[in-house]
Amino acid sequence: MMMVRRGLLAWISRVVVLLVLLCCAISVLYMLACTPKGDDEQLALPRANSPTGKEGYQAVLQEWEEQHRNYVSSLKRQIAQLKEELQERSEQLRNGQYQASDAAGLGLDRSPPEKTQADLLAFLHSQVDKAEVHAGVKLATEYAAVPFDSFTLQKVYQLETGLTRHPEEKPVRKDKRDELVEAIESALETLNNPAENSPNHRPYTASDFIEGIYRTERDKGTLYELTFKGDHKHEFKRLVLFRPFGPIMKVKKEKLNMANTLINVIVPLAKRVDKFRQFMQNFREMCIEQDGRVHLTVVYFGKEEINEVKGILENTSKAANFRNFTFIQLNGEFSRGKGLDVGARFWKGSNVLLFFCDVDIYFTSEFLNTCRLNTQPGKKVFYPVLFSQYNPGIIYGHHDAVPPLEQQLVIKKETGFWRDFGFGMTCQYRSDFINIGGFDLDIKGWGGEDVHLYRKYLHSNLIVVRTPVRGLFHLWHEKRCVDELSPEQYKMCMQSKAMNEASHGQLGMLVFRHEIEAHLRKQKQKTSSKKT
Repeated sequence: MMMVRRGLLAWISRVVVLLVLLCCAISVLYMLACTPKGDDEQLALPRANSPTGKEGYQAVLQEWEEQHRNYVSSLKRQIAQLKEELQERSEQLRNGQYQASDAAGLGLDRSPPEKTQADLLAFLHSQVDKAEVHAGVKLATEYAAVPFDSFTLQKVYQLETGLTRHPEEKPVRKDKRDELVEAIESALETLNNPAENSPNHRPYTASDFIEGIYRTERDKGTLYELTFKGDHKHEFKRLVLFRPFGPIMKVKKEKLNMANTLINVIVPLAKRVDKFRQFMQNFREMCIEQDGRVHLTVVYFGKEEINEVKGILENTSKAANFRNFTFIQLNGEFSRGKGLDVGARFWKGSNVLLFFCDVDIYFTSEFLNTCRLNTQPGKKVFYPVLFSQYNPGIIYGHHDAVPPLEQQLVIKKETGFWRDFGFGMTCQYRSDFINIGGFDLDIKGWGGEDVHLYRKYLHSNLIVVRTPVRGLFHLWHEKRCVDELSPEQYKMCMQSKAMNEASHGQLGMLVFRHEIEAHLRKQKQKTSSKKT
């Protein structure tokens, strides 16, 4: 039995060995059959008409399809990432206004922001800091200052009029109208914010808006200062907004109480009794009867007609029960700068708001509040641009009579112009005037001293507010060009006189009046000949 088993195992072993040798032989033969016939034979894509070619072509197509799917998937991932980044940037822009406002001192969110959001806020802060919002910027000349334009709900009072625009106009252009409306609405939202008001506070509406001023620095943005009625008499609400060529930002909200803000109106004078009488009529109505928070300082040069001037002051004092005035008499030649300087330094009380004025100026009680609202000791001085009246005799020459003064004081292209080359009327605190060095007392007569003082403020760090105001007028008076002037000075004097006489169109009518009259005569003759 054992011998049978051993024989069977030997036979199976030999069969397995034979099978292995057979498989090796077949493998060798297959390899020899598949070996390329020459080393210089190049590989080519399988042919489609052979079984092996079809399979290879399908394999290549499958490989290309797989690569295409991978590329599409990569693009989809990139698009999704871009969409996510775009959504984040949009959120940052929407939140930028509130975050930047908080960073300006209105409650900064201390949560750690992402780097992109921090960069955005840093840019907005830099725009606000570069603009004249918190502090003034030193400027080289008086022409470098960017003036404000002022506006109400209905009108815009603008300096750059040219020949097609008007000094007072409704904002016809939609972009300007929408811009100002958005600023007012943004301010009202802030005023009515429940988080910043008591539960029973009255809601603010557009009717509470008094006036605003705005200016655009082309490389920074637009600054708005909006004034609203306060909760009590002599109280106001002001909002300072800034649009850094992006979302409008609330910079500051403050409550201003002007009930105790006294204005010292300083008027230098020599003779001109009739003009002073007219000035005191306006002063009595606007300052004494309506405002009631004004002191008058008259600095009189010489002694000629001094009794008449004192008599006008005393009569006003008795009739209106007014005692808040000071009369200073100086000897020597008239000097506007010296008169204003002496009047400002004569004040012995606490720091007072000064209004440097001339006798041929007409102002309203609303202007006095504008004067208060645009000045701040150590921070801000106010240089309003007044509206200069044309010669009423030319303006109303075709009328039977010149209307009363109050009816003449309308802001239109035909009645006057913004006197943007004048810097004599200004509101500033006495402390700022003293610290800046006052007027140059070497300047005699009229002119020059106001520009010199204005330049000193421009060279300082104080904010200079320069804007046209609707309640301040320069009354027309005849300008005399004396024979003692040189030919060049006389020419300049006549040019200035022409500028103050009438508008471009009205002067043109005077220049071409002979041609106009000749045309009318010809038309009349034609009409007469047709009738005959």
